[in-house]
Amino acid sequence: MLSPSLKRYAWLSIAAALATIALKTIAWWMTGSVGLLSDALESGVNLAGALMALAMLSLAAQPPDENHSHGHGKAEYFSSGFEGFLILVAAVGIAVAAIERLLDPQPLESAGIGLIVSVVASAINLFTARVLLAAGREHRSITLEADAHHLMADVWTSAGVIVGVAAVVATGWLWLDPVLALAVAANIVWTGWKLLCRSAAGLMDESLPPEQQQAILRVLDTYRADGIAFHALRSRQAGARCFVTVHVLVPGAWTVQEGHDLAERIEADIRAQLPHASVLTHLEPIEDPVSEQDIALDRKQERDPARACTRQAPGQ
Repeated sequence: MLSPSLKRYAWLSIAAALATIALKTIAWWMTGSVGLLSDALESGVNLAGALMALAMLSLAAQPPDENHSHGHGKAEYFSSGFEGFLILVAAVGIAVAAIERLLDPQPLESAGIGLIVSVVASAINLFTARVLLAAGREHRSITLEADAHHLMADVWTSAGVIVGVAAVVATGWLWLDPVLALAVAANIVWTGWKLLCRSAAGLMDESLPPEQQQAILRVLDTYRADGIAFHALRSRQAGARCFVTVHVLVPGAWTVQEGHDLAERIEADIRAQLPHASVLTHLEPIEDPVSEQDIALDRKQERDPARACTRQAPGQ
C-alpha cells in the first residue's frame, strides 16, 4: 500500500505546473513566439497530469477491500496512461500552431525579457522533477516517476525553445521559431508514447525486471543443495507492489509442519530481497508425477534465461 504522504508530491507538481503556466504564458505574450506558446501548452498538460496523479495516488493509497483484495496499486497506471494521452493531444495542438506560424511568419518582440521569464519557469520544473523522481524511486511510484520524466522532458523542450528564440533574434530567420515548435511536438510525442507503453505493460501484468527476477533465483538457489526443487516462478508488478508465486517441490515424506516452515523461510528470504513483494509458495511432493503437470510454465520462461526457474532433482 502506498503511503498517503505521497500526495504531497502531487501537490508540489500542481503548484509547479500553475507557476510555470503563468510564467510561460507571460513569456509568450511578451514575445509572440509560437515556440514559447508550445512550451506553455505543454505546462498545461503537466497540470492536468498532476491533478490526475493526485486522484490516483489517493486511490492507490487505500487498503485492500472486499472487491480489491490485492489493493488499489494499479490505479497509478491509469494516471501515467492519462498523462501520456494528454501529451499526444498537446503535441497535435503545438503542431497546428507551428504550421500556421510557418505559413505566416511573425516578428518576435521583447525576446530578452521573455527568455528570462522562461528560464525561471524551467528552473522550477527542473527542481520539481528531481524531487518527484527521487520520491518515485524511493516509494516505487510509477505515477511520480512518470510525472518527473515528463517534467524533465519539459525542461529539455524549454531549453530548445529558448535556444531557438535566441537564434531568431540573432539571425532574423523567423522560420526557426515554428520549425523548433514542430521539433518540440515530435519530442513530446515520443515521451507520451513511452508513458502509454509503460502503463499498458503494467495493466497487462508484465513480469518483474530481469534484475529482480535474478534476485529471486539467487534466493531459490541457496535451497537447491538441500534437495529442494522449484518451478512455475511467476511475478507481476502492480504499482508500488509486486506479486511472486513459485511452486516448491519437497520430499513427499515430509510433514505438513516441515513443508510449512520451509515455505515461510523461502518467502521471508524473497521479501528480504524485494521488500515490496507479496510472496505465495505452493508445496508439491517431488516424487509425484502430478507435480509435473504445470512444468509447461517453465518451458515458456526458458525463452528468457533471466526468468527461468527450472526443476532440479535432489542432489543435483
